[in-house]
Amino acid sequence: MRILESPKFCFGLEFLSEDTVIKELLINNQIREREVRLLDQDGTQLGIMSSREASAIADSRNLDLVLISPTAKPPVCKIMDYGKYKYEMIKREKENRKNQKVVEIKEVRLSATIDTGDMITKSKQALKFLSDENRVKVSLRLRGRQMARPELAVKVMNEFFEMVKEKGQMDKPPVQEGRSITMMLAPIAKK
Repeated sequence: MRILESPKFCFGLEFLSEDTVIKELLINNQIREREVRLLDQDGTQLGIMSSREASAIADSRNLDLVLISPTAKPPVCKIMDYGKYKYEMIKREKENRKNQKVVEIKEVRLSATIDTGDMITKSKQALKFLSDENRVKVSLRLRGRQMARPELAVKVMNEFFEMVKEKGQMDKPPVQEGRSITMMLAPIAKK
């Protein structure tokens, strides 16, 4: 019987990183179920039997008995090389992570009394974020007497959107939440 005590036993350290998440499955002597449905390496059913008999079959083939579906009635176990399975799962997860793009949310802060030059500078920064395919959160904080006229701040937000609308679309319109007004912009999807 092969017992895998730690991930370092089967893999080099370069395969395991802190952000690698692999669901740990019960193997060999960790399985405490009375009866299990046993599957062969190729997926054919060998029937329902006690976990000791299933473990003996796995030992005779010099493979591991792995509990793949603990919630089924009876639980389902499969005979496989667990080290090889875990290695392939890590490779697949790395490949998936390589193919996905992480979308970040960048923030641009405005004020209700922003001047046109500053507005142009902020819009250029937002256009740069949108061209990098990041989402942009535009926020504006109302101070003092500005709370009495939030419609002026919403007007500033709409003017800002007009400056960046060729690269971005409004994901969430300007909404007042307490003293701040926020708007979300998303990059325009490329065809």
